[in-house]
Amino acid sequence: MTNVAPTRYHEGEVLAVIMGGGQGSRLFPLTKERSKPAVPLAGKYRLVDIPISNCINSGIRKIYLLTQFNSASLHRHITQSYKFDQFSDGFVEILAAEQTFSSNTWYQGTADAVRKNLGHFGTNQYRYSLILSGDQLYRMDFRQIIQQHINTDADLTVATITKGRKDISELGVMQIDENRRVTNFIEKPKDPAVQDSLLIQKNWYPRFGIQGNEDCFLASMGIYVFKRSVLEELLANNDATDFGRHIIPSAIKTHRVFSYIFQGYWEDIGTIGNYFEANLDMAAELPSFNFFDMHSPIYSRPRFLPASKINGANIEHATIADGCIINHAHLKDCVVGLRTIIERNASLYRVVLLGGDYYESEESILRCLSNSTPKIGIGENTIIENAIIDKGVRIGANCVISPKGKPDKVDNPPMYYIRDGIIIIPKNTVIPDNTII
Repeated sequence: MTNVAPTRYHEGEVLAVIMGGGQGSRLFPLTKERSKPAVPLAGKYRLVDIPISNCINSGIRKIYLLTQFNSASLHRHITQSYKFDQFSDGFVEILAAEQTFSSNTWYQGTADAVRKNLGHFGTNQYRYSLILSGDQLYRMDFRQIIQQHINTDADLTVATITKGRKDISELGVMQIDENRRVTNFIEKPKDPAVQDSLLIQKNWYPRFGIQGNEDCFLASMGIYVFKRSVLEELLANNDATDFGRHIIPSAIKTHRVFSYIFQGYWEDIGTIGNYFEANLDMAAELPSFNFFDMHSPIYSRPRFLPASKINGANIEHATIADGCIINHAHLKDCVVGLRTIIERNASLYRVVLLGGDYYESEESILRCLSNSTPKIGIGENTIIENAIIDKGVRIGANCVISPKGKPDKVDNPPMYYIRDGIIIIPKNTVIPDNTII
């Protein structure tokens, strides 16, 4: 992790708040039975492990996770994964949406979720609040953004990343002055004239550490640092529900709002297409995100599984998690999740397998054999391409699963869905022998 200058604050003065996400409709059907932050990532992690690990690696140990929708698996993962020393004041605590005498509604947005929990936050001594998303892939030393926040005497600092013109129509874009102070914010600008007004001046590139000479814009990453008093002030006496749409545009006019320009990999895992490509990138020779960086590791639940066993296979560019058994199969550009079993002569190309939560017992396997139900895993001679296979799926022998020749969006429950040209087999689905999809 990059070294930073000595800080004028104690890390215990920072309270991190991770947004647990809404319905996650753009990641459906992966969010059919789980929230967005609980969606598996890179074979053995969950999306929520990313912001929590970034906090831990930055010395921030007071972490709240705000949850509401399909949150059971997320709660279980957090409970089993993050337990700090009982003699420290660190915690990862879940705050589920609740109805009270003062409010009978669920979270209406990111700002509303924080507003409804200010009373819980107030039991802690903190000066700065770090607001994070639970469904992004990046590695950031939060000490740097907090240090800039202090140095500029900012009321609010927004983490931003440089993007080209083709990307900004789906992002919130900041306009800044030469001192990084935010002067304007436009959500998803599509008018070319408006886009031009938001361009970063090229003579400022060296000052901001921006490389190259292409047109650049500053897109919000959904990561914010607030002074505690300012956060409470901005959320008081109003019904604004969202930071990006309501709080930040208003604060720019009344408070000192600055941009922290992040230099590094960042991906919003908001759609099936983004999720699929970000996972497959893990299997590349030089992935964009490096899980092998032990200076700032990504933490998750310790499962104490055996090493994976490969009984002869042809494997090219694959990431294989713990506890898998691969029997003389063919894999190319694949991510293989925990406890996955792949039978003889199966052929997988560009497949993300989320794995399994348990191993099937001998009794269960015998029952499957007696009633011609496939075992959990991928059957013999099955061919799968451009697919996401969710947990606990049973795919029989001699099957063919591919989105080829089909529309980019298809709903065919309960067996499969297609989103962004990728076929998804939902959790616990049973696909009989000789099925062709």
